[in-house]
Parts: sequence; structure tokens; C-alpha cells
Amino acid sequence: MSKSALITGITGQDGSYLAELLLEHGYEVHGMVRRASTEKFDRIEHLRDRITLHQGDLLDQRSLVDTLRASKPDEVYNLAAMSFVAVSWVQPTLTAEFTGVGVTRILEAVREACPEARFYQASSSEMFGKVLEVPQTESTPFYPRSPYGVAKAYGHFITVNYRESYDLFACSGILFNHESPRRGLEFVTRKVTWHAAAIKHGLRDELALGNLDAERDWGYAKDYVEAMYLMLQQDTPEDYVIATNKTNSVRQCVEIAFDEAGLPDWEQYVRVDPAFLRPAEVDQLIGNPAKAKETLGWEPQTSFEQLIRLMTRSDLELLGG
Repeated sequence: MSKSALITGITGQDGSYLAELLLEHGYEVHGMVRRASTEKFDRIEHLRDRITLHQGDLLDQRSLVDTLRASKPDEVYNLAAMSFVAVSWVQPTLTAEFTGVGVTRILEAVREACPEARFYQASSSEMFGKVLEVPQTESTPFYPRSPYGVAKAYGHFITVNYRESYDLFACSGILFNHESPRRGLEFVTRKVTWHAAAIKHGLRDELALGNLDAERDWGYAKDYVEAMYLMLQQDTPEDYVIATNKTNSVRQCVEIAFDEAGLPDWEQYVRVDPAFLRPAEVDQLIGNPAKAKETLGWEPQTSFEQLIRLMTRSDLELLGG
């Protein structure tokens, strides 16, 4: 019999790639979507006839239980969250409700409706924030530097608590930044690749960015959802850092994207705008995925340069159509 999986946040970047992966593995795929005034299903449009969508909300306990009862999942992937760090400063309590307390609601719902299901929580490198060691591993202490990071730390520890207290198969993937052509335009890598393409096509004149020297450990979302899947196939639930163990700067991202777009002289198009600087910048986020390699047999397949070139080509095609 084929397995069933429920993905919260299925309309997001990771949710859409994970849905594709699970369908390839023969799963019956269910997704939870919020009743929003603007329904954005563009990332999963090509899968709509192969997946079942349920209306539910991490702020509403009843809807979670109903969704789990309807989908009868063997695996639950909780990817839904307020996923943009900058917005968490503008909506800190809503971020806490969704990204923190929302995890408790869904764990409670799993415990009530399908306690045998395996549960994956999307933790984040933003929990490390003001890093206490480089590179970061599963045992590095957290020091989050944004309301988003704080909420993610809560979500992470409540997952550990439910695993230890109720014997649930619950684990967290501490994912470092991961990008793709499906990334939202508010995220810096996609903002860069989209603008490089737009400038090339004469649709924009310039690109305004914050800190060009900010560095991140950036990987490819399609590689990273593979790790989520592998975590739930193990004999024991554990937490894993998923990263590339390499950092790159925003400046390098700009250089590669503009080069791919055939605009090697990028300085004439880019200006630094203080409005995009964060109240508190995180330090060197760089993750060591040694445990994932050893236990899951997982390692990233796509280099940073390959990723940015792939994203830029996708945007050139998108805007040139």
C-alpha cells in the first residue's frame, strides 16, 4: 500500500519540491493551505491534479485535527511558517504564534489524531543567530537574533519535548539558507537573480541592496527536501544540520548572476540602500552537515555558482517570455 504524507506550507518553495519528491516515491500527497484572500498556488499548479489540498491553519487547532483525520498521513512535514526574517520584526507576535506556538498545535493534533505518524519540523539556521562556534553543528547552542529565530527555537525545542515525552517519531532539520527559482522575490538571492534578468531585458535600471558583505551558507532547495525525506525513513528520530559547510557573500551572488545575464560590469547597476540593513545582523552562519552525511548518506549536489546561474537562467526565461 502506498504511503500518505501531509505537507503544511505546500504552496511554498520547499513544499512544492517536497511534494514532487514524494510523488516520485509513490506517495499519496496531501497539502494544507490557509484560506487566504489571495490564494497563491503557482508553485504547485503543475501538481494540482495529483495532490489533495485541505484547508487548515496553524493558528486553529480544530482545523489541524480535521486535516490530519482526513489525510490519515504516515508522515507529516511541518513547513508552514512566517518564513521571512525581515517581516518578523514588523509582525513579531504573529511570527511567534505561527512559527513557534503553531508547532505545538500541530504536535498536539498529531498526538490526538495520528500518534503513529512520523513528524518533521522545519527548524532553521537562524536559531544560531549570534553564533557561538563556527561551523555550527547539532550541538551548537542557539542565540537567535530575530523574532523569527526565537520562534523557530521554540518550535525546535517543543518538537524535542514531544519526542521525549510522548515517544513520537518527531525530528527537526536545521536547514541553512536554501534557494531556487521558486524562492520568493523578497529573499536576497532571488531578488538579485530577478533584477539581473530584468536589467538585461531593459525592465529595470538598478538593484538596491543592503549589506553586500553579508555571508550565508546557501544551498539548493531541491537538494534539501531530499534530506527531510531521508530523516523520516530512519529507525530513530534525530535532528540534523542540513548545509553546505561553505559561505558566500551577497556580493559574490551579484557577480555570478550579472555574469550569467551577460552584464559583467555589475557595479554600475547596484547601489547600497541603508533601508535594507537589518536591526541585528547574524554573524557567520555556516553549517557542518557531517552527521547528515554519515547517518542519512546525504550531501549537497549543487554548488553555489551552479545554483545562482540556474536561478538567473530561469529568471531570464521568465521575464523574456
